[in-house]
Amino acid sequence: MFPLGIVHFPHVALPLQVFEPRYRALTADCLEGDRQFGVVLIERGSEVGGGDSRYDIGTATTIVDVAVDDRGVIRLETVGTRRIRVTRWLDDDPYPRAETVDVAVPVIGEDELEALTLAEREVRRALALRAELDEPAAPFNVGLDGDPARALFQLAAIAPLGPADQQRILATEDGGDLLALLAQLAAEEAAVLAQRLAGN
Repeated sequence: MFPLGIVHFPHVALPLQVFEPRYRALTADCLEGDRQFGVVLIERGSEVGGGDSRYDIGTATTIVDVAVDDRGVIRLETVGTRRIRVTRWLDDDPYPRAETVDVAVPVIGEDELEALTLAEREVRRALALRAELDEPAAPFNVGLDGDPARALFQLAAIAPLGPADQQRILATEDGGDLLALLAQLAAEEAAVLAQRLAGN
């Protein structure tokens, strides 16, 4: 397991820089095995040194490329594959480990497709407002996968939300509920951004 200060979603790329000895060991073991590990958001504490408190819903990710830079830092390119739930944390020696189960893939029907369209509109509106304020964010016209079950997670990943809100989305199992929450949070963020823009 790789606890981080960010939320990682399925079907989204996650580049990582690995320098701590314990995560070098994790990387070596993953490369000798199936190249997969879990990523969870740190609830309290730091990415470096251990002693953190972690959320129990995360994402399994797969290493797709690896390189070592001139400083000896391992650079990983990974892609999320599926949501996982930690059922039991194990000893952190030699690195964080846990027993996990998969979280069901959201079912996408006609209602969810309509909800996806609404959520996408709200997220892109918030991103456009961020761009007008010249604040860092994903491009408001970034493309999404044609598969709605993948697109909903990609949309959540680019939404201009904080880690706690993104974690709420990741932990929402039902596809319709997930998209409704994403649309609500994006609309709230857009309203705040619009007020700030009007005040400039």
